[in-house]
Amino acid sequence: MNMRALIYNGPKDIRVEDVKVSEVGDTDVLIKVQYCGVCGTDIHIYSGDGGAFEATPPLIMGHEFSGIVERVGEKVSKIKVGDLVTVDPNNMCGECYYCKNAMEQFCENVIGIGTTCDGGFAQYCVVCEKQVFKFKKGMDALTAAMTEPVSCCLHGIDLCNIKLGDEVLVIGGGPIGLIMLQLASMAGAGKIILSEPVEEKREMGRKLGADVVINPLEEDIEAVLQASCKNVNVVIECVGNVRTIDTAIKCAGKGATVMMFGLTGPNTSLSVDPEIVFKKELKLTSSFINPYTFERSIAILESGKLNVTDMISDIIPLEDCVKAFEDENYRRKGKVVLQLND
Repeated sequence: MNMRALIYNGPKDIRVEDVKVSEVGDTDVLIKVQYCGVCGTDIHIYSGDGGAFEATPPLIMGHEFSGIVERVGEKVSKIKVGDLVTVDPNNMCGECYYCKNAMEQFCENVIGIGTTCDGGFAQYCVVCEKQVFKFKKGMDALTAAMTEPVSCCLHGIDLCNIKLGDEVLVIGGGPIGLIMLQLASMAGAGKIILSEPVEEKREMGRKLGADVVINPLEEDIEAVLQASCKNVNVVIECVGNVRTIDTAIKCAGKGATVMMFGLTGPNTSLSVDPEIVFKKELKLTSSFINPYTFERSIAILESGKLNVTDMISDIIPLEDCVKAFEDENYRRKGKVVLQLND
């Protein structure tokens, strides 16, 4: 059986082509993909910068997807034809040092769907059953496709150690920043501040729970924070830019945690003033992929308490998807999702 898929052939070289659907093994599930989100990692791979794992072309990217189960292998027991499912793209070996010491995100033998092997920018995707998670009946496929980015954000939020009443600054109002500010609220933050230069994203942030919004191109962030906050306890940087990371450190309050969540480009160096870190007793941390958070992510999405669809700016068919990679201004509007099947 053939299908249409977006093939990454190397940096800045992606094409929609006809390819064969992979064979379904005894423990595999064939998913008819409904939606697949375009992630910052996909853009980094397309640009030749790499992502969480090394991507070798030719490759079908895409790791934020949902779909309907079309076929299951003979040994599959928990997933059935017709189920609405999503996929944890990271298949860990379970045998290396890190897997055996509760650090599976650093697995030495990880297989990454959409990064090291073919993923969801295609009409069909074959996945090992252990990576497939089903949703309750009545769940919509578009929300389900956002499970993976939510799971990554959950890991980051866990590492922020937000306490009830904390003041939290989120830098960057893209899809990840908008998820983060909602999760910060759910974690008990007393005040949430969003710094974002794009007006539409600031308005969306306000709609989704930001108490204070700042335009960093026109306002003095530190002055606004001084006037509206007592002490910023947590800063979550969701841009992946040296300047915004520097801003995060400068704006962090005393005893604060600075979460460097945004993915920077390769060979990026950060200059940190250790006196600032020392005098404010800052905790600088980061977050890598989504260990042990996937089922929690599904539970939050099924509860309806997390809004992940209003931040989606466009849903485009596979045949038109190249523009989502080539046009940076197009992506700046919000989250772009590919629709692979009707």
